[in-house]
Amino acid sequence: MNPTADFTGKSPLTGVVVAKDEGDRIGRCVASLMPVCHEVIVLDSGSSDDTVAIARGLGARVEHRGWDGFARQKNAAIAMASQPWVILLDADEWLEPEAQDALRKLFAGDIEQADVWLLLRRTHWLGTPMRHGSFAREAIERLFRSDLRHADIPVHEYLDTTGHTVKRSRIELEHDTARSVDEYRAKLTKYSGLWAKERAARGKTAWPGRGLLAASAYALKNLILQGGMLDGKAGIAFHREHMRYVALKYRLLRELGPGR
Repeated sequence: MNPTADFTGKSPLTGVVVAKDEGDRIGRCVASLMPVCHEVIVLDSGSSDDTVAIARGLGARVEHRGWDGFARQKNAAIAMASQPWVILLDADEWLEPEAQDALRKLFAGDIEQADVWLLLRRTHWLGTPMRHGSFAREAIERLFRSDLRHADIPVHEYLDTTGHTVKRSRIELEHDTARSVDEYRAKLTKYSGLWAKERAARGKTAWPGRGLLAASAYALKNLILQGGMLDGKAGIAFHREHMRYVALKYRLLRELGPGR
């Protein structure tokens, strides 16, 4: 048996999920964490659907906290962990059995060689997994020691790894990013507004044409250089939404700039 595991064979690991109105997908997320985590904590911010009931029914501990930003919500959830390691998933993410096995092997071997382990996230666009482009194996900081926290910023929060050892794992994380095109576009529009406000508050601005240039650079990198076009119509549609997002956030930043 893994010397770092408890008597159930599970690793000294807390699974953490922040959620609101995720009843259609919280079950897949929590169920994928239960076999490998000593405990799973779902921090709910006021769901009106059956998110809480589903999570509890699968054995997760559910806590409640009013929403005040991505970073603060995630940090609050991490602070509830009783185990020395945390794996943080969004409600639309999950681990396949192969990823669960890879996680177990990491805890049986090299886990203590780093403070943060990068997981390789594969995005699914309306049922189609991305096999190419930067969203096919996106390295993200989701497995880490429980004393680490996210930087307190309004959007695109990141784990503060200053002074800590970060290594790349072979664990793949699946990400079902959207229920519909309209939902995803609305989410990216919200993110672009938050991003622009945060940048403007720091005195940043954008010159005319900056958004178009950034969107073009995104397309070149993801569709051409990294082969995103090979994912067919689904891949092109997905990256088109991100091109729109990149252009929009710079347009909004320019509108918020000095003298506007």
